[in-house]
Amino acid sequence: MSVTGKEKKTCTAILLAGGQGKRMGTDTQKQYLLIRGYPVLYYSLRTFQQSEIIDDVILVTGSGQTDYVRREFVERYGFSKVSRIVEGGRERYDSVWEGLKAAQDAGIADDSYIFIHDSARPFLTEEILERAYEDVERNRACVVGVPSKDTVKIVDRENFAAETPDRKYVWVIQTPQVFEASLIIEAYGKMMSRETVCATDDAMAVENELHIPVHMTMGSYENIKITTPEDLDIAQIFAQRCFPDLQE
Repeated sequence: MSVTGKEKKTCTAILLAGGQGKRMGTDTQKQYLLIRGYPVLYYSLRTFQQSEIIDDVILVTGSGQTDYVRREFVERYGFSKVSRIVEGGRERYDSVWEGLKAAQDAGIADDSYIFIHDSARPFLTEEILERAYEDVERNRACVVGVPSKDTVKIVDRENFAAETPDRKYVWVIQTPQVFEASLIIEAYGKMMSRETVCATDDAMAVENELHIPVHMTMGSYENIKITTPEDLDIAQIFAQRCFPDLQE
């Protein structure tokens, strides 16, 4: 594969699959809920397995779930790119840090690229991965997102509108978020050494700790996050469109 005409660098995906899914209103964790007969987690693993961009996958699970995931996903479906399965932490950033430490333990090269992706976004495509690869080659740090279709209001503590940013400069952030390995490992190392950690996505670590600009990569409006029961209903439709070869 030649994405940019240069020799391709090694790309490792850190796939986060430890979410609790509290807003789903079900005891089943959202990564194990079924979309057209397949668990949510299956879709991202399938995309990475078939991708020409991704070389290996570090899968980060919930507590006590590594054996289950290895048996029911990696072995059952033959996802041979999964090189390591590790337990995550309480918060998302804890789980990312566990994935990054696993990448370090595996001897990842400083100039490799790390793709951090939430398994709750099952409709990742090869086209998104290619665009992100091209962007990270140019910029060292990029995150996938889409321009906001809606007007956004910034509110004060009493929920009164305080500011209305220009919509043409507002993007809704998705995953994967992609970084040169040395960059994201250094940023997370600094962030996790602090007494108080506040980061809702990986780009914040790079922005706040290293003060390096993060480029926006065009994602897809179908690259939704499964968070509520309504999202799962929409996902049934998207799955039929994005994965027409899969049979229920």
